[in-house]
Amino acid sequence: MRLMDTIYIRGKEGKRIELHQGDLTMLRPDEAVDLLVVSAFPNDYIPTNTSLIGALYKKGLSVAILAQLKDKDLRKDFSCWLSQEINPSNPGLQFRRILCFEPMSRGEPPELVGDIFRAMTPIIGEESEISSIAMPIVAAGDQGYSISTMLVPLLEAAIQWMERGLPLDCIKIVAHTEEQGREAIKVFSQRKNLYEQSQSISQVRIEYDVFISYARDNDKEMEILEKELIRLHPNIRIFLDRKDIDIGSPWQPQIFESLDKCRKVVVFFSPDYLKSKVCKEEFNIAWIRCRETDQEILFPLYLYSANLPTYMKYRCYLDCREGDETKLRTASSELLAALGPQ
Repeated sequence: MRLMDTIYIRGKEGKRIELHQGDLTMLRPDEAVDLLVVSAFPNDYIPTNTSLIGALYKKGLSVAILAQLKDKDLRKDFSCWLSQEINPSNPGLQFRRILCFEPMSRGEPPELVGDIFRAMTPIIGEESEISSIAMPIVAAGDQGYSISTMLVPLLEAAIQWMERGLPLDCIKIVAHTEEQGREAIKVFSQRKNLYEQSQSISQVRIEYDVFISYARDNDKEMEILEKELIRLHPNIRIFLDRKDIDIGSPWQPQIFESLDKCRKVVVFFSPDYLKSKVCKEEFNIAWIRCRETDQEILFPLYLYSANLPTYMKYRCYLDCREGDETKLRTASSELLAALGPQ
């Protein structure tokens, strides 16, 4: 493969996003990665002549067979599934697993391409040996989207998650043909220039003591905690989306920026929390911050019994089931103790 350009993530000791032009089925040993990302229509792994799935099939690797023995099926929440470890016989297939991106049952690929990185949070939470990934410009082949339409949100998501601490050393984005490479390098260079002129997350100033991440159906329980925190500490700085988001402005950037400006993130685990894309996004960003900084930023409260994913359960939580008001008030005191002097 031919390396065309690189975006180095600020303050992350060589962590980077690379743009290449070449063939992902003909990697050399020194180009090996832990994970290869492919994209597909929902449950459709037909090896066409114009797809990466087809090229892999010609090299002796069937994505359709891998799909029958998935290691993790994350399509409901993150539009992706993870294969078992593979031992391809072809020396050009230099990767250990495949992550298949299947967005079109949930929405349009440009809107959901960030799911590739959201899916990495539960995967890396249980599989610590993934540090490098390679992918084509997903959905820009048989799914019919243009290079620029897919590469812009793909780079936005990759930069956001790597800068926030997603524990990957390298993401290789690969344009297959020279024509695709010419289009891709224009988009990549423009985004690189914007990134190099922007402010680093590490320079963000702490503005809140607590960020409360909750599902709207758990609003009553959230208010109990909020009122008790204010009663015990009237000057506490709490971020709540319903109070702190400017009406009419994009909500997502404000929430993500606020997560970086808080000392603790309180999460209310419940069935409704697990159904919420926004809640899971908030948890994942806070989880990554914990891993990156080695600080206990997360403060989980188990509000109502739910089938929690393993990566959520591994952290100690305060058991407030089933919406126990007394335990919620006790949790307020424990949260203030965890915050320390203010």
